[in-house]
This record gives sequence, structure tokens and C-alpha cells, in this order.
Amino acid sequence: MRYLARRLLWAVLVVWAVTTLAFVVNNVVPNDPARMIAGPQARPQDVETIRKQLGLDQPIAKQYALFMRRLVHLADAGAGAAGAKGTEHANCVGLGRLHADLGRSYVQRRPVCVVLAERLPRTLYLALVATIVQLLIGAATGIVSALKKGTVADHGLVAGTLLGISAPTFVIGLALQILFAHELRWLPIDGFGLTLREHLESVVLPATTLGVFGAAYYTRLVRDEMIVLLKQDYVRTARAKGVPRWRVVVVHALRNALVPLVTVLALDVGTLVGGAVVTETLFRWPGIGALSVTALLDRDGPVILGVVILTSTAIVLCSLAADLAYVVLDPRVRRV
Repeated sequence: MRYLARRLLWAVLVVWAVTTLAFVVNNVVPNDPARMIAGPQARPQDVETIRKQLGLDQPIAKQYALFMRRLVHLADAGAGAAGAKGTEHANCVGLGRLHADLGRSYVQRRPVCVVLAERLPRTLYLALVATIVQLLIGAATGIVSALKKGTVADHGLVAGTLLGISAPTFVIGLALQILFAHELRWLPIDGFGLTLREHLESVVLPATTLGVFGAAYYTRLVRDEMIVLLKQDYVRTARAKGVPRWRVVVVHALRNALVPLVTVLALDVGTLVGGAVVTETLFRWPGIGALSVTALLDRDGPVILGVVILTSTAIVLCSLAADLAYVVLDPRVRRV
């Protein structure tokens, strides 16, 4: 419990630091949200009124204090429901008395929490499928390459991983679109679809694009770890005792190889939850990544901050989950 408490404290500090840095950068970049909201033809006095309503006329220190106070706060029992229109909690999402307020989008004119809540499930869906694909491909090819070290199969798999690492994701995505969507017409070229079947079909190409790119790293990592572990004394002892080969590989070697793999996987999952920007844009996937691109182009500060906070929180939580997984995978960590 003390270990978990320390990790939670560090997680909160990291998210706070990233949020503060993003807030400062967002306010330093030349931009006038009041003019964006009022429109190019608005009168100067109308722009100034909006600027005062948004608190943009205040010093940056006071703006930061107000932002952090609204970000996560406790609401009074009689304050009204989070998200209720016409109240000070109109931009909030809440769990009981605990409310979170990321402000209102300058372009969409909707609460940022609502905008993120609409996009997040689709990004989580893509991240889950992509993680499964890259784990299956990476772990399987890494094990085969380690067992066939020095053979033609090993050299071929290593060359394939080098190609996968070197090729940008948009090149992999375009190649898959041309082959499976344009030429063979087996799968939709982009979009999310409307029905369950369309949802299942539309995720194949973007998930495979992310999976192939990520699997290249996992293959090299698992291969190198397995080659070292298969030479260890406890593995040779297990073989001498007549333990089946599959059990030696999976139970005795692969389990120990998973420790460094979990670290990379945690960072990848956190990044995918924050949105795979290039892949989501290429496949017009309505997730967090595509939203962040649109927000950057529109200079939509509240949405940019919301995406940064969501991404940093996802990465920190996944890293925390990886730390806890070490205790299960490697009992020696429990004594640290």
C-alpha cells in the first residue's frame, strides 16, 4: 500500500506538471479566443466584453488559478447537476459532488468534457484492437525468431521488423488502403460506420496499421530477451528435468521476458488512448487524435488543453498499472 501511495502521488504530480506546462504554452502562443468567438466582423467593444466574460483580461497567474480551481472541484449539495444548462456547472461532468470542468470549446461552443466523452470510446476501441494485434504479432514472431536464431526464418523476421520500424505509419496505412480497400474492396477505406458490422470492419485497417508498426518493436524486444533467457541455468535445468519445450518457452522464459515488454506496452497504450494522430487522420477515425489535429488548426485552446490532460493522465495511469504488474511478473520487486 505504501508503494501504491507513492506511485499515486507521483502520478498526480506528473499530470499537474504537464497540465501547467500546457496551460502556459497555450496562453503564450499568439491567439485571441474572444475574436474567434465573436467573429471577424464583430465590433471591438463586443470582443472586449467576451474577453472579460472569459477572464482573458486577467493576469495569467489569476487565469491559471481559476483554471485549476475549476478543473477538479467539489460542488455543494444544492449546486445543481453537472452539465445542467444555465448554471455555473454547465461545462462540468460529475461523479457525485466531485466535478471536472475543462471549459467550453471556442469553435464547437460545447463543453470540452462532452466533446472528449464522445470521442474517447472510439479511440479506446481502436487502441484495444491495435494493442491486441501488435501483441499477438510481436510476441509470436519474437519467440519464433529467438528459437530459430541464425536461420533463414530469423533473418527474414529481423529484416521484416526493420522494415516495419522504418516505414512511417501513413505509408503502412496507405498501402493497406490501396490493397484491401481500393483493389480487393474487402474493407472500407476510412470512416467509422453506422452499424455494428461496419464498426467491426472499419477498425481492421487502422488497427492493423498501428499493430504492424508497434509489433516491429515488440518482435525485436521479445527476441533479444528470449535469446538471453533461454541460455539461463534455470531454463537448462527445466529442460534436463524433461519439462515440455512449450512449457519451458512460455512459463520459464516468456514470463520473464514480459517485464520489459510491459513497460513499452504501458507507454504505447497510454499514447494510443491519447489518440494516434496520423492514423486517425488518415482513416478519418472520429477519435481523440483527429480531434487534437482539428483543435490545433482551429487554435481551440480549451480542447487542446483537454486532450493534453487526457493523454497525460492515460499515460501515467498505464505506467502505474505496469508498475503494479511487475509485482505479479517478478516476485523480486515485492522486496524492493
